[in-house]
Amino acid sequence: MFISSAFAQTAPAAAAGGGDMMSSLTGMLPLVLMFVVLYFVMIRPQMKKQKEHRSMIDAIAKGDEVATAGGIVGKVTRLSEGFLHIEIASGVEVQLQRSAVVQVLPKGSVK
Repeated sequence: MFISSAFAQTAPAAAAGGGDMMSSLTGMLPLVLMFVVLYFVMIRPQMKKQKEHRSMIDAIAKGDEVATAGGIVGKVTRLSEGFLHIEIASGVEVQLQRSAVVQVLPKGSVK
């Protein structure tokens, strides 16, 4: 009584048959573009930063002065495969994981 019957019309593009595939590709285009932008803006620079950090950690040698993620600054006294021993004061040595090193400082920074 309150609802009248509705009749659907066929769209002219749907009658052609080939337009359905094109409309689905056009609908996916913004999603593909968003992924490409995300890759070049976020993923690629992060991978580059990780690669640089890994090469810096592998290049650490005895006598280098380093800064850690916790803010400790010291001189590397001993190296092992996964750990560093850092002298933070005369006679005070701390053992840290290699991944905790954030920066290799120039020689003469630590006194």
